[in-house]
Formats: sequence, C-alpha cells, structure tokens
Amino acid sequence: MIVLDEQLLGRNLEETIGKWYRGNVCFITDLRPNSIIKDEAIPMLLRQEIQPTFVTINERDFWRKVELTEDFCVVCFNLTDSRASEIGLLLKRLLHHSEFNSKTKRMGKAIRVSDTSVNYYSVRNREIWETKLI
Repeated sequence: MIVLDEQLLGRNLEETIGKWYRGNVCFITDLRPNSIIKDEAIPMLLRQEIQPTFVTINERDFWRKVELTEDFCVVCFNLTDSRASEIGLLLKRLLHHSEFNSKTKRMGKAIRVSDTSVNYYSVRNREIWETKLI
C-alpha cells in the first residue's frame, strides 16, 4: 500500500502511481475520513495498515523526526511543491532499487529521495546510509 500525504491531493499522483504499482494507492485522509490529521498522528494511522509506504514532500517534519516502527516506511522527497508531479517517476525508480524493491526491505526505514541519491536510516540503525537512485 502506498499512502500519499494530504498535501499531494489534487495532483493525480494516485493515478500516475496506480498505473505501475500493483497495490492500493490512497491518501492519508482516506485512513481517517472527515477529520484533521496532524503529522504526529500519522505513525499511529500507518501502524494500523499492513506494511504501508508513506510518501511526502514534507521533509522538514518527517526526515529524522518520525517515530519509526517496523510496521511502515516513510519516503520523504526533497522536492519543492512545484516539482511534486515528479514523485511518480522517482518513486518508481526507488521501488525498483535493490535496497527498497520489496516491502520487507522498506519496512522500518525512513528514506529521503533527491534527484540522484537516496539517504536512509532504520528503526534498528539511526546511522544515515546513502545510495544512488538508478
């Protein structure tokens, strides 16, 4: 399951990602409809799902700050709001990378994606690792 942050609403990313991703693609607001979801509540909502990958451009509030567990993955894109349309392609490249190409490999990780590189750490190891985005 890919869960998109609410700030990505209205960009057709769910359709773009849905063309190549076999699982469910939804927004965080779909997990708790008709309510305001604060950033602090997102980990709790993600833990209620089965191995979701949460996608955001809100790097400031999630990278190195999110309370990680083995139950979910957080992917922070280092993109401006005006470049959010690039997430579909970059996410596809990330999910085909040998380090992240299965749910098992992604769970418990926070991943920061830029144009050419990926930084990540895990719930088990807070050391930041870097790899190239292929």
